[in-house]
Amino acid sequence: QVQLVESGGGLVQAGGSLRLSCAASGRTFSSYAMGWFRQAPGKEREFVAAISGSGGTTYYSDSVKGRFTISRDSAKNTVYLKMNTLKPDDTAVYSCAAAGGSLRHLYYTGRLTAYDVWGRGTQVTVSS
Repeated sequence: QVQLVESGGGLVQAGGSLRLSCAASGRTFSSYAMGWFRQAPGKEREFVAAISGSGGTTYYSDSVKGRFTISRDSAKNTVYLKMNTLKPDDTAVYSCAAAGGSLRHLYYTGRLTAYDVWGRGTQVTVSS
C-alpha cells in the first residue's frame, strides 16, 4: 500500500504563494487518483483538489479554482499543490490522500470515503 508524506507548508503573507509536495512510496503510484484536502481549526476537513492517475484530469473546489494548481510527477512519485494569491482563509493543515479502494472512482467528488490512504499533513498559515 502506498504511504504519503507532505512537505512545503509554512507561514506566508496574504497574496503570496507556496508549493506543497506529497511524496508517495510504492510502485503503483500511477494507479492512484490523488487529492488534497485541508482542515482549519474548528472546521471539518474539506476537499481542495484532485487529479487522475494519469494526471490528465483535475478538479478543484470553488474556493480555490483559479488560484491553486494540482499536478503530479510519476517519475518522482510526487503530487504537488501550487497555491497562489493566498488568503488568510486558506490557513489550514493540508493533507494529501490516495484513492485506491472500492470507492476510488468517486475521487473527483471530493468525498472523503473515496480516499483510503492519508498523509499526516503540513501546516499552511497565511497572515493578513
